[in-house]
Parts: sequence; C-alpha cells; structure tokens
Amino acid sequence: MADDRPPADRDRSRLGEAAERSGQVVQRVRHRGGQAGQVRARQWEITLIISIQAGLAATLAALIAQHFLGPGAHVFAPAAAVGTIATAIGQRARRTFELLFGVGLGITIGDTLRFFLGSGPWQTGVVVALAIASALLVAGRGGALVGQAGGTAVLIATLAPMQRGLELPRIFDALVGGAVGLVVVALLLPINPLRVLDRAAAPIFAVLCEQLAELAQAVRQRDGDRSQRVLERLRGTEGDVGRLHDSLSGAEEVVTIAPARWHRRQQFHRYARSASHLERLLLDSTVMARWSTTALQYDEPLPSELADAIARLGRAVAEMRTECRVGEIPQCTRKLVEETAELAGRASAIGVRSFGDALVTALRTAASDLLRAAGCDPDDANRIVRRAAGAGEAAISPPPRRHLHRARATRATRARRRANQAARRRDDRAGLSARKRPAR
Repeated sequence: MADDRPPADRDRSRLGEAAERSGQVVQRVRHRGGQAGQVRARQWEITLIISIQAGLAATLAALIAQHFLGPGAHVFAPAAAVGTIATAIGQRARRTFELLFGVGLGITIGDTLRFFLGSGPWQTGVVVALAIASALLVAGRGGALVGQAGGTAVLIATLAPMQRGLELPRIFDALVGGAVGLVVVALLLPINPLRVLDRAAAPIFAVLCEQLAELAQAVRQRDGDRSQRVLERLRGTEGDVGRLHDSLSGAEEVVTIAPARWHRRQQFHRYARSASHLERLLLDSTVMARWSTTALQYDEPLPSELADAIARLGRAVAEMRTECRVGEIPQCTRKLVEETAELAGRASAIGVRSFGDALVTALRTAASDLLRAAGCDPDDANRIVRRAAGAGEAAISPPPRRHLHRARATRATRARRRANQAARRRDDRAGLSARKRPAR
C-alpha cells in the first residue's frame, strides 16, 4: 500500500526514526561504558587491597626473620609471604601448605640424591627432574608445590656444597612467610566477604535485567536480529561468572579463617546457594534467547503474553536483588514470578508451535530457578510455578465440566418398580410384618 502522507511528513518521520535509533545506540554505549567503568573500579579496589596486604606481609616477615631467625639474609621469608598473598583469592591457605610441603620435598630429594650422586651439573639436572616428577605425582598438577620443590632442589644441589646449613633456614623462612601471610589475610586486613560477593554479582544482575528487557522487545516486535544480539551478549558473560566464582572462593576462605568474619558464615552460605541458582538463571535466559531467535527465524506465532512474561521475569530479577540486599522476605519477587508463570501458561493455551513451546518451558524453568535463588525450597518453587501456569492455562481454555447424569430408567425397570410397590402395599393391607414378607 502506498504511503498517503506528504513527502515532507515522510522525511520528518524518517528523520525521527533515525534520531530515535541514534539515541538508543548512544544510550546503550553509555550504559556499557558505565558497566566497564564499574568493573575497572572493582579491579582497582581489589588490586589496592592485595597490594597493601602484600606490602604489610613482606614487612612483617622480614622483621620477624631478622630478629628471631638469627643472622643472615632471610630473603625467602618475605618472598614466601608475598607469594601467599599474591596467589589467587580463595587459595591462600592451600598455597601456604603447598609452599611448605614443596620446600620439604625439595630438601629431602636434594639432600638424598646429593649424598649418593655427589655435586655437579648433571647431578643438579637429575635432582631437579626427580623433584619436579615427585611433586607432580603428589599434586597432580602444577602450582606452588611443584615450583617450590624444583627451586629448593636447585638451591640444595648447587649451593649446599659451598655453604652448609641451608636446609633449616629455608624451612623456617617458609614457615614464617606463610604464617605471616595468613595472619595478614585473616586478622589484620580481612576483606568484607559479602561486599565482595555483591560487587561480583552486580554485573550478572545488570546483564540479566537489561537483556531480558531487550529480549521481550525483540519478541514483541518479532525482530530476529535483535534477539540474536541478546543471545550473543548472554553468551559473553563467562568473565563475569568466573569473577563470581573467584569471589565465592575468596569469601569462603575469609569466613573460614578470619575470626572477625565468622558471624558472616550463615549469610555467606545463603549467598553462595543463591549465586549457584543465579548462574542457572543466566543459562535459562540464554536458552530463552536461543529458542526465541529460532522461533522468529521459522516465523512461528509468538503470543504477546510471551513478551510480557519475559519482561516480567526481568523485573523479578531486579526486585530479587533489591529485596535480598536489604534482607526482606521476597514477596514482590514471588508475585512477579507467579505473574510470569501465569503469562507463560496463557501463551501455551493460546497456541504455540514446537520452538514456542520450548520457550514456554524455558520460561517456567527460569521462574523456578529465580524462586530458588530468592531462598525458596525447590519443591515449593516448582509447585508455585506449576500452579500459576495452570491458572493461566485455565483462564484461556477452562477444563470441561463433568456433569453427572442419572441413567434414565427403562420401561421394564419402571414396570418392575411399580409391581414391587403394589406388592408392598398389599402386604401392608394384609398385616404381614417385614420379617414375614416373601422375598421378592
């Protein structure tokens, strides 16, 4: 059909559409820039904390080694302290034990082989090879244990013939450095575990809310390219999920070894359970984006209730984070999830095809996972979603009513009934009691 508007109006409308699209692009760029700035700020904060912890640990380890371990350059004590602090967050306690065990293993193998083989270049190679092999067999992978075993074996094989008594100082240096590192992390500068977790989960919440709203618009406008961009954006969240896992490991370490944070244990375990369901919700959203894109590519009918349900789910995610942060009972989250499941049930009753039905199933799964992330029991979450979806289906196509009809009596039955009534009346007139009446 030809456009009946004047050319000037058409030009203005095209200019308006272009301006609107440009405004949306600028808004998305600003939003992504703001998110990138927040990520950089969190990285700078973590870097500052680790730097301060490492500097303090190195200072304390050097002072303790200088005053309590006798004369000499106790280089390994501050080095061990820095190695303990600078390792991956959540692995510091394990790193300390690996460091100590690696030093002991290197000293044992180095001294034993030097006693049998002597000293020299090829003896050093044999000592290092056997120390590394033994450490890999014990640990099963690379790490502090393997590095310390190899480094200590090199020192023992090369310096021990010229300088006696290297074994005990190195062991004591490792003990002092590792202990000081743990003390700094646990007692002097322990991080706030819940703050770390909240900041690590913030990008995932932001991506979920933004992309679910974007997916709802794509389904409503039947824009397959837009839903494809949502799918790619959701698939690109591996970095955010990895940072969340690192934060969970670090927070677990803090609430385990830091007495000042022991009162946060219950909150941490609750947050950890919610984080696992949040990751599942991210996967559910990716599945919804994939089925939406496929349904639009195959030009399947998608009722408007599906777009409304996806948008309602995004609002429920934002509401859950707000309610969980302030410690409230997630009543609003549950209400929005019930509305999401009800809309999904309505869409299923209106009529969808194979990919649309898969989208409905993914919606119901995401609604259940969101309730679990909010602290709901798995069985209760499934029951709430199932009941709300059933109510939505019943609102569109109510179940057929079952009327109980009495079977109409046949002519022979009516005649036999009348005969029995007549015989009963005759017996009454004859004065026969009920016990003496003949059986009929």
